[in-house]
Amino acid sequence: MKRTALSILLPVDQFHCRSIFLFQTFKMSSFAPLKTPPSPPSAPSPRPPGAGASSKVLKNKGPAPRESALIGWWEGPVRAVVKDWLPRGRNPVSGNWTGKPAAAAAAAAAAAMTTAKRLAAPPLWPIEARLAALLPDLLVFRKPRGFEPELATAQGVLLGVHVTGFTALMDRFSLSCKLEHDMDRLARIFSYYISDIVEHVLCFGGDILNITGNVLLALWTVEQNQLSDIITLVAKCSLEIQEKFGIYHTREGQDLQLKIGLSAGRISQFIVGDERRQYLLVIGRDVDGVQLAQRLAQANEIVLSWNCWKLCEQYMFEVEIMREDEAVKLRDMRIIDPFDFDEHFYKCLDYLPHYRTSADILRTALELDPDSALEQTLRKHIMKNLLKKIDEGQPMEYISEFRTVTIVLISLEFHKTAWMLRLCHLIQEAALYISTVIEKGGGQLSRIFMFETGCMFLCVFGLPGDKKPDECAHALESSFNIFSFCWENLAETKLVSISITNGPVFCGMVGAVSRHEYTVIGPKVSLVARMITAYPGLVSCDEVTYLRSMLPAYNFKKLPEKMMKNISNPGKIYEYVGHRRCIMFGKRHLATERNKNHSLLDREKELEAFRMAQQECLHQKKGQAVLYEGGKGCGKSQLLAEINFLAQKEGHRVLPLKLKKADSKQCFYTIQTLMAIFFEIDTCPAFYRQERLHKQLCGIVEEPLHCLFNDLFFVKFPLSFKVSHMDDLARQQKIKACFFEVLQKAVRETPLIFLIDEAQYMDAASWEFLGTLLSGVPIIVVMTLTPTSTLCGQAQHFLQSPPAVLVPISKLAATSLLRMACWELGVVSIPQELQMCFGNPLYCEVLCQDLLSKNILRFHGLQKEEVENSKWETLSANAMKSTMYSISPASSEDQELYVCTVKDDVNLDTVLLPPLLKEIAVNQLDQLSPEEQSLVKCAAVIGHSFHIDLLQHLLPGWSKNKLLEVLKDLVDIHVLRWCSKGQELPTEPMLVPSSVETEHTKEETKSDADSLLRLQEELSLPQTEVLEFGVPLLREGAWELWPKAQQTALHLECACFLRDLACRCGSCHGGDFVPFHRFAICPTKSSSGTSRFCSYKDTGSILTQVITDRLQLPSPQDTFQFQTESPRSQEAFTREYCRTEEEFLDKVNRKLAQTNPKKGMLTTKPCHCREVLKRVLSPLTQHCLVIGETTCAFYYLLESAAASLDLSDNYMAFFYLRKASSLLGQPSAFSFFKKHKVKICQFEEATFCRLQSEVCFNMGQITLAKKLARRALRLLKRSFPWTWLGVIFQTFLEKCWYSCSLSQPRNNPSEKKKKLAVLQQQMQCLSLLRQLYSLEATASSRRFACLATVMQKNSVKEFPGEAQAVSTYVALSQFSQNVGDKDEWLHREQLAIQKSSLCWFSREGLLATAQLMQALAYTKLCLGHLDFSIKLGFQAHDICRHLKKPALENLVLSVLFRSAFLKKKFDLCVHVLESQWALISQSHDVLGQACFYSACLDLLLYGKGWLCRPFGECLHFIQHYEHSCLLNSQSNVMLGVHSSLAMWFAQDSQWNQFEYHFSKARQLVKRTNASLFGSHGFVRFLECHVLMLQKMPEDVFLQTLAETRRQTLTYFKEFFSRCVTCPVYHQWVSELKAFVMRNGKMSLTNIIRPFDTCLTRIWIEGKFLEENNSFEQNLEIQRFVREADVNKKDKEEIQECIC
Repeated sequence: MKRTALSILLPVDQFHCRSIFLFQTFKMSSFAPLKTPPSPPSAPSPRPPGAGASSKVLKNKGPAPRESALIGWWEGPVRAVVKDWLPRGRNPVSGNWTGKPAAAAAAAAAAAMTTAKRLAAPPLWPIEARLAALLPDLLVFRKPRGFEPELATAQGVLLGVHVTGFTALMDRFSLSCKLEHDMDRLARIFSYYISDIVEHVLCFGGDILNITGNVLLALWTVEQNQLSDIITLVAKCSLEIQEKFGIYHTREGQDLQLKIGLSAGRISQFIVGDERRQYLLVIGRDVDGVQLAQRLAQANEIVLSWNCWKLCEQYMFEVEIMREDEAVKLRDMRIIDPFDFDEHFYKCLDYLPHYRTSADILRTALELDPDSALEQTLRKHIMKNLLKKIDEGQPMEYISEFRTVTIVLISLEFHKTAWMLRLCHLIQEAALYISTVIEKGGGQLSRIFMFETGCMFLCVFGLPGDKKPDECAHALESSFNIFSFCWENLAETKLVSISITNGPVFCGMVGAVSRHEYTVIGPKVSLVARMITAYPGLVSCDEVTYLRSMLPAYNFKKLPEKMMKNISNPGKIYEYVGHRRCIMFGKRHLATERNKNHSLLDREKELEAFRMAQQECLHQKKGQAVLYEGGKGCGKSQLLAEINFLAQKEGHRVLPLKLKKADSKQCFYTIQTLMAIFFEIDTCPAFYRQERLHKQLCGIVEEPLHCLFNDLFFVKFPLSFKVSHMDDLARQQKIKACFFEVLQKAVRETPLIFLIDEAQYMDAASWEFLGTLLSGVPIIVVMTLTPTSTLCGQAQHFLQSPPAVLVPISKLAATSLLRMACWELGVVSIPQELQMCFGNPLYCEVLCQDLLSKNILRFHGLQKEEVENSKWETLSANAMKSTMYSISPASSEDQELYVCTVKDDVNLDTVLLPPLLKEIAVNQLDQLSPEEQSLVKCAAVIGHSFHIDLLQHLLPGWSKNKLLEVLKDLVDIHVLRWCSKGQELPTEPMLVPSSVETEHTKEETKSDADSLLRLQEELSLPQTEVLEFGVPLLREGAWELWPKAQQTALHLECACFLRDLACRCGSCHGGDFVPFHRFAICPTKSSSGTSRFCSYKDTGSILTQVITDRLQLPSPQDTFQFQTESPRSQEAFTREYCRTEEEFLDKVNRKLAQTNPKKGMLTTKPCHCREVLKRVLSPLTQHCLVIGETTCAFYYLLESAAASLDLSDNYMAFFYLRKASSLLGQPSAFSFFKKHKVKICQFEEATFCRLQSEVCFNMGQITLAKKLARRALRLLKRSFPWTWLGVIFQTFLEKCWYSCSLSQPRNNPSEKKKKLAVLQQQMQCLSLLRQLYSLEATASSRRFACLATVMQKNSVKEFPGEAQAVSTYVALSQFSQNVGDKDEWLHREQLAIQKSSLCWFSREGLLATAQLMQALAYTKLCLGHLDFSIKLGFQAHDICRHLKKPALENLVLSVLFRSAFLKKKFDLCVHVLESQWALISQSHDVLGQACFYSACLDLLLYGKGWLCRPFGECLHFIQHYEHSCLLNSQSNVMLGVHSSLAMWFAQDSQWNQFEYHFSKARQLVKRTNASLFGSHGFVRFLECHVLMLQKMPEDVFLQTLAETRRQTLTYFKEFFSRCVTCPVYHQWVSELKAFVMRNGKMSLTNIIRPFDTCLTRIWIEGKFLEENNSFEQNLEIQRFVREADVNKKDKEEIQECIC
């Protein structure tokens, strides 16, 4: 009876399909490695591998992509280069033939996305299995032997697979400027390619010995009488490998092909190493035979060694004899009856005892029982840094990284006469020494592999956890020591060659899930192998190693260029000749020169320490030492350069010196070099050196003692009798005494200063001499050093001596770094997204240079006259000017000034760090433990700040306890820091789920929260769950270590986690920031889980399909409940509608009293939408962009822009919209040619235009804002006319619209909220148009504004929410007030009051209440009820502060100030203005600042000496922003500003300035309306006229006095006709008019201050306003003082209010 065949042994089509199935299962397991691959279904007719497979060679397609590729098992085939590999095989689940993922897996993914719950990750493999997967069966099942090296032999068949073309492909990639990106593609290609071959060999029972470079070596160990059968099996395996994977055409045009060699016979194995680290070697004649067969084979050929050919069943093979007694070429196998390969395969299984007999995994070694002895044995064969990660429990996919390393390849070639046993002992001796030396230098001996006459040792410096700052120097020094040892101690050595290269490589796993190896891949790996052959017998290195080693140039020798196979540009090659004493000395002066263009920034404290040392040295005649200590790049060298300049300027003699690390090994080198500089012999020719030294020493040192300096300064004075009788110690002491004498004489003439940069490299003898020198000679020594724990004892003693002063260099302030960045870029302002202030000047300088070199900035000339733009794409410079972070230009005024912006198509989050900064960041990362490194790398994917729940989501197997402990350690060393309480995400749920939570769930949540709270108390952690990076650039450096595929998968996990949090906070009752956004774009999802990303369905990329299933836009079913109808609990409250203003205010007072009667504060939860924007929406857009989901990214960019506008951050809204615009692509000149790069629906395009319009409106781009708002309305199926005739017709239609709409049938429920979304956008567009046209006072603009008002009023009647109705009627009432329609003003205000019944049951309603309160305060102010207005203003201000609505709060404060000002409560005015300044100062709200300075000017003019801001500051602001489009569009505000300035200049008789601002006001007065600001400005303008009539001399008048009086009276008449809805100023204007008519032009003496004029006395002493003393003045001041105290206690809340 036949044995049942293994179900895992499938034909090729099913084999590839199994890989897809495994990937899907693995993907759904949330990135954790599989314990065992799932079992495929049993085949109805079992067949061995390859049985019945097609014999067609894949000439046009490469190997099928596999889940087993170890570059990242869970990342799936994100294979841009291989996405066409996927064949259409049979689905192992359904049995259907398809090329798509399994339907079950897709359904599971959709279900997981819907529930937003992560599937439980399967447990990691046992430690023995993880170790065994890294090692061959030859080691795993090896019998225990003694410690002594032993040579074991066995019979077997060897298979060698050589991937040709891989080196040439790496060379092509190395020539690309996008090296990091190409390295990722290169590693993916190789990993996927080799993984298929590995699994194929495992299925045929082979044991993968190693994967070295582009060569795979496999072994079948059998008895001698079984060799012929196994050779047949291996030959069949080789033929199938060539058939299926023989050729792969890459997109780069370089084919990957296979050369296969077979050998059979006696195989010897030898274990090299000691108790700590061991290596497996296979040696012997037949091992050389497989290498020879590989070399003889051409691409796509299989060659058998001669011994293999003699041992096989020759009649079964079609061969070609290549060389007699050397090799034969295998062409095919003869299938001769009754031979059946199936039967033969079953027969061979009996010879393979470790072949897997179940269908779970491919190797028996992965299912061994736990065995501590075996584990300890296996651990010796794995590198220690990899063992640390395995012990820490990191998944294998988290281990792979892209990093810069230094590779050392050591080749030992032995004489052919050496016996094998002797050869093994030589290798053992060499391996022990090499391993010791390399590890001492910070490297790892990665592997040892044999070739015909010797062996090679591959060593790597800079692997994860081993990065050191001076790794290139360590590699060179270690290599030279090894080179010397091998030549001197290994007798049988024929040739020793060592090559060193440095560069970026892929460090990680290569192979299949069941068998893989940790290796390095990259162009530098190929180069180091070619250099061994090109430069034998030398220690050679590439140019990068030479430069980065920072070793003296005299330690190297340039080698001639040589041709290297498949290396087109190897660069310069150098020979390292070892450390030699420098013949020339003292030539290294300070490397950094003083910058002449700008002075040193913020180093006054450090320079003061130097000045104090100068004074003490000069006055007390004692030596002084100042040591500046700071990290790399903090500006130590710049500080020394500045001191050098200052000292030379004051006439001091300065001796500068910069040390290097190699100098620390030369005794007395520092003093030797300093004295050479002192004697001025450091750079003079050698023949002149002795003569110059003689002149310097004459008269100071006796001539017989001159020969003491022969060895020190390389001179040849005659040896004197006196010196010849001195021993070495006496000579050294005499030399020091001579130096003392020379220096003592020198300082009597000129003060002497030693400048030593990098003093930590000073030798011990020099430290000791300096300490003695300072005690007797008044010299100033200024040194810089980097903090280190390796200072010698003499250095420690010097630091503790009295003359030494240690000055730590502090970080630069953010403003200083900003100024430095502007200088480096040649601009006066940079955008917010570039302001990465880390306190480190080096980082700033390098980043700026990198930005310039990568050409990602766009520079704009800073024009004095700001003009409106007609296109959105040209607004970047205007946005920059609106949020100017400027510096004072150092150049002359005539030179053109520039600002810079980031180009639209640039994503700064994916811009790679400069190599220097990345090396610094990786060095810092490798100083952490493996657990800390893993946490930091995952946190880096999330962003600069992150929530611990999301972080734990990315760390499989981590408990909350472990996570918090590691976080505490990282916080303690300042790598991370906890965000303050005010910046964290709210602890309450930000979503209101539609499903009802059970009591059991609540109890579990409470229990978990309590346990977490106890854990935080035990670990002394703050009650917060949000952290951020505290070390500069560490996040960016850690992020770049991830391979692209892992990056994509992790960003996908983050996006899926954050997706359901991307909404308004819980206190705002959830909802989209673009109202009903998800309803407008997503139809109701069907049960099949289809999403809107159906366009990706047939791309053939599995990961894209997984993203489609997992990363969907928010759907209506997953969302919270939108409150569109009144719940029953509110019915009692809503039965009584507020019919009058008194009822509304009474209800407001009762509600405020009910919330908290003791403190009078609101008890609703504070808003956390700002944190949602910062922690959720903004990162979510970045995650979507990284994974390539541009449609999702566009959705969340719109949400982010809407949230920014909601939070009054117009610049960030512009930033998000600019990103969204770059996703859409450049607009076409013709609308019918317009085609977006991202597929979006019409609603999203309309929302995009509406948001653009609002941003343009806030920037003062009125014309463009109108254009975009009209376009948005057109896309929303609501037209807005362009002509006055169209306005008339549209107005008629709108008046009939409401009655007609009532007869229309109601929409079905599924379409209702979609209609609400469209309606909401229509209303916002109409509101924008109303505001835009209201800015112009022309009759035409008023018609358009009135039409927008009618359309908005009709739209709000269809909207079900009362809050929206209240907000709309408030806005319409204020519009009516602005246009002077008193009846409509008060009527619409009454409608808003009647609609305000539900406004206390939601945050949106509370906001509408605040708007209504502000409107009532505004109304009372306009009508003259000042006390009532102040009271309402305070109540509205309380609500606005709680709601954190800065724009509304600023408006309330403006009304409050105006009421207090007219009430003459100037002390209250000052308090209001201080609160207003705290609100607008950091938000860069130009319009808000204009209102603020206008109020300050009013206070200066009429405030009886009260002062908030000086006049100079007010004037400077106006002059700076005078030509701003935003302020030019606000005629009402600017009329008051220019009129106030004109009045101020008139008081000081500065008539030229008066005329300038008065003419500006005269131009603006025609464009104002009846609003409060417009009326106030008009009043100030009239006061200017009166003041002009009163004080201006007759010779200054440009026209006659009578004409001026007539014109003034005309303006009075115009005021009363226009400002009918602002009667608060009527009595005052009547007094002014009467004053003009009564007095005419009065002759008064010159009066300086305005409040001494007759005009001002009228205003101050007049009784034209009725005062109400029931509202005491002290009450308002006390409330503001109380608010200030609260603000001091809660600084974070202040910051949020300011923003």
